[in-house]
Amino acid sequence: MTASWLGPGKAAAMALTFDVDAETGVLSMGEKYSRHAMTMTHQAFGPDVGVPRILGILRELGVPATFFFPGWVAERRPNLVAQVVEAGHEVAHHSYSHVPATSMTFAEERNDFERALEVFRKQDVPVYGHRAGLWEASWQTASLVAEYGLAYDSSMMNDDRPYHVPTDKGGVVELPPHWSLDDWEQYAFLPAPQIGSIMEDPQKVLSMWKYELDAMRRYNSLFMLTNHPFLTGRPGRAEALRSLIEYGQSHGDVEFLTCREIAERAKADTSLATRPLEQPEIEPGLFPSE
Repeated sequence: MTASWLGPGKAAAMALTFDVDAETGVLSMGEKYSRHAMTMTHQAFGPDVGVPRILGILRELGVPATFFFPGWVAERRPNLVAQVVEAGHEVAHHSYSHVPATSMTFAEERNDFERALEVFRKQDVPVYGHRAGLWEASWQTASLVAEYGLAYDSSMMNDDRPYHVPTDKGGVVELPPHWSLDDWEQYAFLPAPQIGSIMEDPQKVLSMWKYELDAMRRYNSLFMLTNHPFLTGRPGRAEALRSLIEYGQSHGDVEFLTCREIAERAKADTSLATRPLEQPEIEPGLFPSE
């Protein structure tokens, strides 16, 4: 019998993931924003208030989660990383600087990747997976993940179930996210830098995510929720998160797993798709150049 990434009798898996970007979510757009007190304090709300609030909800409901930390944030807030680990949750690699890999040379991407790994090594925090800043993986990112012995990536989107990605350094499991399950598109707003323009009603967001979960239960999919503590950590949004988790629990056929747990199962599931990374060949002059 083929090993399955879904447990017996389960229709879908829910991965609750939190990108603890803090200040890097803005600094990666330009270091000039370090001079903006409002902007920096808006971002600091995530680690200062949002993460503890979210940890409380997870504890009360008894579900695990994965927290993706940029190395820069983990380096400056080691006690926060320790709190996440002590609460029984997974800590994962989210670059060092949160600068998109697509804006770096491969040498720069490698340096950024290694620098974050060194932060976690010094804190004695094992990491098993990676997510690119802004999900903007390069064509080399998966090879880096494999080369450094990590089990999974969570940046690419050509499935709604886990899938296998072969690379020249070995295979990795891809745990695909999607914009429709990201709180950034629903809640993000800042005047400087200008991100977002509409702050949605948490009840509307909750309704949308419930509908998506019901559909994923039909299609045996991975519900990869991506939330940012500086956004979803706000009170009304945190309560919407609580309601979403309770909704998933009410069905009995939804598993709550860390990304590591999903990747370990998926690695052994040969029925999952294998999707090699293939950069499209572009006819010179056909499309606008940069």
